[in-house]
Amino acid sequence: MESGWRYRVVAPTGAALLIGMSVFLANTPPLQDLVTAPPVLDNLEPTTLSNGDLMDQIVATVGITLVVLWPLFKPRPRRILDTISLSHKRVVLTAAILAAIGYFDWSSRLPRTTLLLTIALLGVCLPLWFVTIRQRPRTLKRAIIVGDDMEIMRTLHESSEVPILGVVSPASVHPNENQYRISDGGVTIERPEELPRLGGLSRLDEVLVEHDVDTVLLAFKHPDREEFFGALSACFEHGVQAKVHRDHADSVLVADAAGGELVDTHLEPWDWQDYLVKRAFDVAFAAAALVCLLPFLALIVVAVKLDSSGPIFYKQTRTAAFGETFTVYKFRTMTTGRETTTPTGEDNERITRVGRYLRQTHLDEIPQLWSILVGNMSVVGPRAAWTDEEQHLEAETNEWRKRWFVKPGLTGLAQINQMTSENPRAKLRYDIEYIRGQSFWFDLKIVVRQLYTVGLDVLWLIRKRLP
Repeated sequence: MESGWRYRVVAPTGAALLIGMSVFLANTPPLQDLVTAPPVLDNLEPTTLSNGDLMDQIVATVGITLVVLWPLFKPRPRRILDTISLSHKRVVLTAAILAAIGYFDWSSRLPRTTLLLTIALLGVCLPLWFVTIRQRPRTLKRAIIVGDDMEIMRTLHESSEVPILGVVSPASVHPNENQYRISDGGVTIERPEELPRLGGLSRLDEVLVEHDVDTVLLAFKHPDREEFFGALSACFEHGVQAKVHRDHADSVLVADAAGGELVDTHLEPWDWQDYLVKRAFDVAFAAAALVCLLPFLALIVVAVKLDSSGPIFYKQTRTAAFGETFTVYKFRTMTTGRETTTPTGEDNERITRVGRYLRQTHLDEIPQLWSILVGNMSVVGPRAAWTDEEQHLEAETNEWRKRWFVKPGLTGLAQINQMTSENPRAKLRYDIEYIRGQSFWFDLKIVVRQLYTVGLDVLWLIRKRLP
């Protein structure tokens, strides 16, 4: 379908009709008798809902399934097999949610036979629906230039081998239609030849969908600013390829700077299947760790409170992927006071008695497991840096923000090699090495090594305290 907005309307509307029809058909006696006929399923009893109950279940099932199917409503070009695979994964997730509702809430649920039939019908009709309306990958690219530097825009326009639809920039149109006035400098520069301005950076999401863009050429004078990473985040969200001119490849993380004039940014080095595995591992690891460490939480809370005055938790604002921020929590291990933003060694005089043990056993990190569960962090990745501290780190190396291309982690390659922010260049090298070579098995190796190190620290502490 040509229009992204049209897809956003048609996709959920058709899906809702198919979901409602599937529940209705699954509730009919002939289909229920058919599904309970085989010997394997003869323990299921045909159960049909009355009109009022049936309507309630149709509305509930449609609402739940549409929420689960949300990624499929984004107008992204997909291959047929990818569309079918993603549809089936979402149907399985829907089945798990509906089954859980039936297990925990007997007053509002689909009967087992109806649920089984509904999932079977959805497993057939939804993939067919999304394959039918999918946006097909095109051989002809549709690109736009996004940035704030007209000279770079002109260079990209001349270097590009794909059609350029227009530019998106923070500049306001000058009364002379052939010129733009840069908003922050007031300098008037002629625009790239015959390229219309499609809007400002705040409209980038709309432009990507409205013009069905699949390639963005980045033309920022300072690629370490928020606008650059905001544009990258929008490209990642819409599945759009982002490129930079090879002369500016040193400022950003790129896939390969060799070759032509334009190079790909290293937005997402994982296939989506690997990404799902990584996210599943994050959730499983964080949930299991919280359950196993639950007995220690009450003891730690009491110990921290009795040891020194102040809050139980220590919190900081840290940088996430693409320059966004989130609040990280840890058990407080130091006395309250003003912190220095300079990345220097720890102020050992402020570390409390309980805090010293918490740090040696890494138990002060337990609250960060919640940040992993909600998706702000991953188990493995570059260490999330304090936003106030990053100003000093960026002064040490202008490539520091290359770490922003992936989600921060509880542990990582730099951490297991004992590299901290006191040596930002060495730490950055390890972080970039991880970003370029990350995989599930690489993550697993880092986690095993980190757990081994934690185990050695705990044993050392126990042996030290024994007579």
